[in-house]
Amino acid sequence: MNSKTHIKKSITHLLISYLAIALLSVQTFAETGHEEETEHDEEGHIELTQEQMLHAGITLTTATSGTIRDVLPVYGVVATNAEREQSVTARFDGIIREVKKSTGDTIRKGETLLTVEANESLKTYSITSALDGVVTQRNANVGEQTTDTPLLVIQDLSTVWVELSVFPKDVSQVSLGQKVRVLSLDSTQIAEGEIFYIAPHGQGGNQAITARVLIDNPRGRWKPGLFVNAQITRDEVPAPVVIRNEALQIVEDNPVVFVQGEEGFEPRAVTLGRTDGELSEVLSGLAVDEVYVSKNSFVLKSELGKEDAEHGH
Repeated sequence: MNSKTHIKKSITHLLISYLAIALLSVQTFAETGHEEETEHDEEGHIELTQEQMLHAGITLTTATSGTIRDVLPVYGVVATNAEREQSVTARFDGIIREVKKSTGDTIRKGETLLTVEANESLKTYSITSALDGVVTQRNANVGEQTTDTPLLVIQDLSTVWVELSVFPKDVSQVSLGQKVRVLSLDSTQIAEGEIFYIAPHGQGGNQAITARVLIDNPRGRWKPGLFVNAQITRDEVPAPVVIRNEALQIVEDNPVVFVQGEEGFEPRAVTLGRTDGELSEVLSGLAVDEVYVSKNSFVLKSELGKEDAEHGH
């Protein structure tokens, strides 16, 4: 009888021990889960060193007020500036004795291009360039007789025209002096100019009206003959806060910008208003003078995704 009582007491003590261990495990798990949740909240900010930012090409911009452009999208083609072109001809008919330049050569104003022996006087005279530019055509060789055909054509491509096609329904929205943004088809090149000419008649094929814009071309990247997109500014609307469109990322179906703070970069949901393809109006979520990631913000979105995946496990 005493032996049975002893066994019962031992079993009771063992059950109590197991119960205590189980309760302790539950409490520990709850505390650990709470600590992990707190750590996740703290990790809502993504920290990057200056070296990491430089390597990732991340650019920071301060949020400011600005203007949103109301634009008319059109297409066009780059053309040579006809006011910066020289068709070189002989002053006196004769025999070409020397040609110093070839197609593609860079020319300086006043530089000798070729020499001609006049038929009547038999004297040799030089022909010089009237402008800086590039030889785009050569129709002269030594020993040939000069004709009415230009011997050389020189074009100054430091500026070019962009000839925009405006459809008849949109002509009333276009006027001289309007600002125009010109974009290459892949949007890697952007130039600004103003409309200085609107054709008085339409084109035979598509009935479009030509509007001409002058743009700078110091590096020669705008090649005559290339097609371009353009945006004619109809109006500029002030906005209290604007951000660059490339700063925006979509997180959980919401537009987000990454804002710099003391603890790192915070993903901040924003409410957007009007946009013009380059800038967007921010109605809420970001204030003037706050610093946000304006370029390569997808790097931070990727880091945020990694963090969420780690906590998901």
